[in-house]
Amino acid sequence: MSTPHIIVTDAPEAADLALISDGLDQFNVDVSGIKDRRPLAVLIKDPETRETIGGVTGRTSMGLLFLDVFFVPEALRGAGIGSQVLQMAEAEGRRRGCRTAVLYTISFQAPEFYRKHGWREFGAIPCDPPGTSRVFFTKELIPAA
Repeated sequence: MSTPHIIVTDAPEAADLALISDGLDQFNVDVSGIKDRRPLAVLIKDPETRETIGGVTGRTSMGLLFLDVFFVPEALRGAGIGSQVLQMAEAEGRRRGCRTAVLYTISFQAPEFYRKHGWREFGAIPCDPPGTSRVFFTKELIPAA
């Protein structure tokens, strides 16, 4: 094989992202023998248009629930919709056999929301703007026996 070209891009093709993700997933399967990676989404739909207006996306893999992106429209915040979405994601993680969940938020986003729902902070890394941090959380989904 000749020397590969290596490029940096802010516009990768969906096929490129899939190849990288699938390659890592296959490596994990080869080493662990576990093939259970699945996407997860809990969607908030507009009742009239049925269009998605918010929700959470993530995945489950090897006993972990990862929550990646969580958005609730401003008009719905404080109405319990976010709590319901989070609880549904956690319940689906449990249904899939996940023991633990992980996520990160930004200090100006929702750390108190997660604390209120039993999530425990396990780290923070400063980011921009100054005085802001990425805050990492975890939650046990299945109580220890």
